[in-house]
Amino acid sequence: MNRTVHLSPPDVGPLEESYLLAALRSGWVAPVGPDLEAFEREVAARVGTRGAVAVSSGTAALHLALLGVGVGPGQSVLVPTLTFVATANAVRYTGARPIFVDCDPRTGNVDVALVAELLGRLRAEGERVGAVVPVDMFGSCVDYTALLPLCAAAGVPVVEDAAEALGATHRGRPAGSFGAVGALSFNGNKIITTSGGGMLVSDDTALLARARYLATQAREPVPHYEHREIGYNYRLSNLLAALGRAQLVRLDSMIGRRRALRDRYAKLFAPAPGVRLLGEDDAAANCWLTSIVVDPGRAGWRAAELGTHLAERGIETRPVWKPMHLQPVFAGARSLLTGAAERLFADGLTLPSGSALDDRQVGAVLAAIDEFLTARTGAAPA
Repeated sequence: MNRTVHLSPPDVGPLEESYLLAALRSGWVAPVGPDLEAFEREVAARVGTRGAVAVSSGTAALHLALLGVGVGPGQSVLVPTLTFVATANAVRYTGARPIFVDCDPRTGNVDVALVAELLGRLRAEGERVGAVVPVDMFGSCVDYTALLPLCAAAGVPVVEDAAEALGATHRGRPAGSFGAVGALSFNGNKIITTSGGGMLVSDDTALLARARYLATQAREPVPHYEHREIGYNYRLSNLLAALGRAQLVRLDSMIGRRRALRDRYAKLFAPAPGVRLLGEDDAAANCWLTSIVVDPGRAGWRAAELGTHLAERGIETRPVWKPMHLQPVFAGARSLLTGAAERLFADGLTLPSGSALDDRQVGAVLAAIDEFLTARTGAAPA
């Protein structure tokens, strides 16, 4: 039996089973059907946009979103260097070039002041900037109050990578609703899952219609198969949409469990010198993943040492994202850096955060961390 405590395992149960069985028994097994249409409506209502298009992955959503705002060859797109590779890969799919921007060390989100500086430089150089793609890191929204006006002033559309942030808000506005279009992910470890899947969300109904057309192999609306453009096989299946609908019903309770676990981590590490939670001041985050940042000079230990200690006890952790400018595939790409992302990669550790973790698993994780801290500080166990 596998007893590993994973970072964010899928949280599924009887409700998801009932939705899937109902979809299966309805006969709508093909990539379209009533659950797919309902899932799009329900997610759009949750995010607060006029519409949505469900697709096979968050990466597909990003690709279509970039195409929707006109990104293509000969353009540059500003992307956080601290992100999962899909954000940058989607830019390359369009033929554009990613330019990487460093992060705010407090939150891990893109440094808005650096975005402003870089947009000014690129304008002076005559560079064609197709979009800015902020990423809501680990479920905490970017400072859109600052970012959106400067992008609007530069005439550059914003494509929000909200893959990690469904259910989070910024000043009361839901993640995914900022900019021209947003992209969500329903991968197996995300806040809700459809096994694999994603969604575009936007108020621009023409952009969404274009995305739906491209996602269905760009098939023309005629009785036979006719194609005037290159399209993609990107649509989500009706069965997976049924799973997503059940997950969406439970979204708030799952966020609540993740927030409660984050609070327990915060209390456990509070007495430890040189340790903080990444984005700890954001009460509106969905707490998809909780990461700590360790100052080894103050703490007397490194994040990787705690990771090793937990791995020996069957507890999964991982570093914060390796910055894109350090990835071999993007060697030589232009970047504007402060060193913040590299420090987070060196000193950060992501801890088990899933809503499916039971009390026994949570207790084991907290006890193992307490054991480690006690051994390093000599203090009495918490």
